[in-house]
Amino acid sequence: MKYTFLPLFAAAVIFTAGCQSKSQSNGTDKNTKDTLTATTDGTNTATAEEGQATTGDISKMKVADAKTILARKQVPILCYHQVRDWRAKDSKAAKDYIIPIATFKDHMKMLADSGYHTILPDQLYDYLNNGTKLPSKPIMLTFDDTDLDQFTIAAPEMKKYGFKGVFFVMTVSLGRPNYMSRDQVKALSDMGHVIGSHTWDHHNVKKYQGQDWVTQIEKPTKTLEEITGKNIHHFAYPFGLWNPEAIPELKKRGMKSAFILATKRDENDPLFTIRRIIASGYWSSKTLSNSIKNSF
Repeated sequence: MKYTFLPLFAAAVIFTAGCQSKSQSNGTDKNTKDTLTATTDGTNTATAEEGQATTGDISKMKVADAKTILARKQVPILCYHQVRDWRAKDSKAAKDYIIPIATFKDHMKMLADSGYHTILPDQLYDYLNNGTKLPSKPIMLTFDDTDLDQFTIAAPEMKKYGFKGVFFVMTVSLGRPNYMSRDQVKALSDMGHVIGSHTWDHHNVKKYQGQDWVTQIEKPTKTLEEITGKNIHHFAYPFGLWNPEAIPELKKRGMKSAFILATKRDENDPLFTIRRIIASGYWSSKTLSNSIKNSF
């Protein structure tokens, strides 16, 4: 199957499928790395946060039955894409996936002021399978598609509050203009964020056949493991779209969990249909707060 990397998904597809992947931010690898270093080294006053407790090796954990997992209270999980100010050419639909910088900062401040503590996928996995205690008001922050502004804007802002996140990386974009480089992905991992797999070129998982599983899942995951020096166990479906046939293929390739969007979890494999909500660019911090409470 031949793949073509598209700079921008059609707005109608983005709106209905729920995952925009293309950033138009500006910057260079050297400048953005310097920016992040200047922002995060020695200038923030956040203390170590209770949400960053370590978890044992999840590859050795016994998986609970689906009924047990589904009975656990869902942890709020937010999905962000681009973090930049709107432009005149941005469509109404696209603005759902583009968070203005001031709005993103308001979101992070609201979460901190409201007492939320960020957790990471291994902690969630441990909790869902074993009931292991989480910090008070746990929440997970996830970022899809490798956009450069996640590194230059989102990560430094999160650092102010001691927040950690999950960055689901689409490997075809690595090193391209307006996307993160390998070094930047490595830097995020080294700072305690988690890097997850998000396919090679954002192809719809429901359409995979044969070699697609190697091209879209196996090879990109190995690439990310080489970059980070860590095992990659967590996956986000492009557009949030999945089918039951995908789950055994993901398991074969070492995945322990997979994330959808706001649709219903699978009753047989809830670990591979973990729900998230997109943090809309239209949402004020108050609207986000209400959406978290109403969705989870």
